[in-house]
Amino acid sequence: MYPLRRNRRLRTNEAIRSLVRETVITPNDFLVPLFVVEGKGIKDEIASMPNYFRYSLDLLEGEIKELWSLGLKSVLLFVKVPDHLKDNKGTEALNPNGLMQRAIKTIKNVCPDMLVMTDVALDPYSSFGHDGIVQNGMIVNDESTAVLSQMALTHAQAGADFVAPSDMNDGRTLQIRQLLENEGFKNTGGIMSYSAKYASAFYGPFRDALDSAPVDLVDVPKDKKTYQMDCGNRIEAIRETLMDIDEGSDIVMVKPGLSYLDILRDIKNEVDVPVAVYQVSGEYAMIKAAAEKGWLNHDQVMMETTMAFKRAGADIIASYFAKDVVKILNG
Repeated sequence: MYPLRRNRRLRTNEAIRSLVRETVITPNDFLVPLFVVEGKGIKDEIASMPNYFRYSLDLLEGEIKELWSLGLKSVLLFVKVPDHLKDNKGTEALNPNGLMQRAIKTIKNVCPDMLVMTDVALDPYSSFGHDGIVQNGMIVNDESTAVLSQMALTHAQAGADFVAPSDMNDGRTLQIRQLLENEGFKNTGGIMSYSAKYASAFYGPFRDALDSAPVDLVDVPKDKKTYQMDCGNRIEAIRETLMDIDEGSDIVMVKPGLSYLDILRDIKNEVDVPVAVYQVSGEYAMIKAAAEKGWLNHDQVMMETTMAFKRAGADIIASYFAKDVVKILNG
């Protein structure tokens, strides 16, 4: 007890603070989201995500090499699909020579050891901006999961190490797992499910980046609340996650991150598989905007929020700050 026990002795200087620190961040903690577009020579900054870019395949090669040189070994791919290739059934998602499939091959050609995860969702391919097929004013579940599983298979065939279904339709993990198993992807067909993905207002800049927001039309749901989770629910997140594990998920994810740290810790306490968290575009944009105004210190807040994810239980952190954090870690 005080004064015999003085906790501040362990905070005296950086050397002792580092020595006794309970949570440590390394480059191995990160999954780097990447946005890919058609064309050549394109490095297009996303207006609502300052200092984050969409890359054409030729410039993606250089970005991959830089990530690897920094010690970042895993990427999560998203594609911006031209409007003329979008429809209600996500037909382009199944194109073996589509942008996603070519992006996977590009990365594997440049850096075979880079771990490639791919987004499996229909919204980038949907003319309605939804993660499923729209029929009679509803997102139909089983028809959508049938397309998603075929989409995942094309990614595995192109060389993806993991597919990451982010749609929150029921049963899609099982259908993907069964199809990958049947097609011979028993050891290489990993699944990282977005298991507790909430219908959040923090996704706005991401939807700008991919032009994938739900359209405002009659007989089309205006939001994603009929399939993504209600932000007021906690127990449901555990149920969703356990179901995904039972259906064959190798890794589970919580999304968004900062507003759902309690969910992250709940799930980490319940499961025996790696748990990922996604520091989403809105979180990134808020820090950027506040720092630009001079209202907070960019790097300090960036590092503090990253530490919060790791401390709350994340084994994997998907973050647009990954490069910036690692540059600080590397000195």
